[in-house]
Amino acid sequence: MVVRSQTPTIQSMANFIIKTLVAAFIISLCSWLSGKKPILAGFIVALPLTTLIVLLFSYVEHGNPENSVQLAKSIFVGVPVSLVFFIPFLLANRLQLNFWTCYMIGIGLLVLGFFIHRYIMSLL
Repeated sequence: MVVRSQTPTIQSMANFIIKTLVAAFIISLCSWLSGKKPILAGFIVALPLTTLIVLLFSYVEHGNPENSVQLAKSIFVGVPVSLVFFIPFLLANRLQLNFWTCYMIGIGLLVLGFFIHRYIMSLL
């Protein structure tokens, strides 16, 4: 029986750092761009960049196609469910809601969305 060390290897730490830098770059770019070109920044953020990166990194790291398919299904269900976060922002002017009220209601709706997501995934 082979006993594996619990300490992370240099390669796994390097992979983690690379993934963190890629994600940080995309977030920073979109944040910076939002001040100059908010429509373009919104479009980039709406792209499935995170999904593309996560699916690729997950498959390369774990080599498990079944898990990758399950992850993709979860993302497919999660994207429309997560849009409930934006509902208060769409109604902000009509209901005279400020940013923080919209934000907190959106977070509450995301919690509800999580349970909806879990239920839908149990059916697939």
